[in-house]
Amino acid sequence: MKICIYGAGAIGGWIGVGLAQAGQRLNVVARGATLDALQKDGLSLMRGEVRTRVPVNAVADPEAIGVQDLVVIAVKAPALAGVAERIGPLIGPDTIVLVAMNGVPWWFLEGGFGGEITGHRLAAVDPEGAIAKAIPSRNVIGCVVHASCSLDGPGVVRHHFGNGLIVGEPSGEATSRVQKLVELLKSTGIDTTLSPQIQKDVWFKLWGNMTVNPISALTGATTDLIMGDDYVRGFISAVMLEAKEIGRRIGIEITQSPEDRHAVTMKLGAFKTSMLQDVEAGRSVELDALVTVVRELGELTGVATPFTDALLGLARLRTRQLGLY
Repeated sequence: MKICIYGAGAIGGWIGVGLAQAGQRLNVVARGATLDALQKDGLSLMRGEVRTRVPVNAVADPEAIGVQDLVVIAVKAPALAGVAERIGPLIGPDTIVLVAMNGVPWWFLEGGFGGEITGHRLAAVDPEGAIAKAIPSRNVIGCVVHASCSLDGPGVVRHHFGNGLIVGEPSGEATSRVQKLVELLKSTGIDTTLSPQIQKDVWFKLWGNMTVNPISALTGATTDLIMGDDYVRGFISAVMLEAKEIGRRIGIEITQSPEDRHAVTMKLGAFKTSMLQDVEAGRSVELDALVTVVRELGELTGVATPFTDALLGLARLRTRQLGLY
């Protein structure tokens, strides 16, 4: 297969190393220091002190490698518009685009999903529709990542915990292409599950991290401290109940209570969220894909979101002051 990783950061690198180890020749689109490191030393994955290094064909220009069978997009949401501007040469009629990103994606309401708002373009994540035009939903397979990885340096990924991917067609169909993709990903050693409705898995993950992520960015606190404060945990629960009702109105029933989910988060211990890591590194934050889009969905479904609005306003103000939003 012709496989390309677009975004050789923590998650893209983790998936890429697995694919290369499974015998796939790997293309990577990168730039700057990452491109230099990949061309010189290949792509590395660290598990403890054990390094796995694989060779890759790293290029700056997608036109250098042409149409691919599989493109894995694993960038932070603020970078997606830039990817959309350049990804065209990689996508043909039969190309699978596996979107391994946090938050609500631009294709969320495609595939007949969403009830009365099916097919609505989400302005929070695709303001002008440019992403949907560049990456047609017919090419997309959704992906929810359950793994924690970070970068030790350009081209060097560190795997912390978790080894799961959930993938699925926006339509919910168990097509032959998604079944083949599941088998390919399983061959890498990643625990891969085929979802009958990937939007539900996207929303359920969001239900937990749409609150703790921005609160960590506001406070600089790890998850144990956030969950250990009764007032903060109560505020988080109020936001989650708003999101739970939005989910119900678009066909996603969450049977858990916020406290059930808090218990899971508390097991992580003193964990730095991805948004806190971004703030500390001076990178743009994924606020729109995690929170702004929930507010938009609330407006579309008629759900009042005062607690979500408060969280968004505070987090937006803080990250703007830092030059990260």
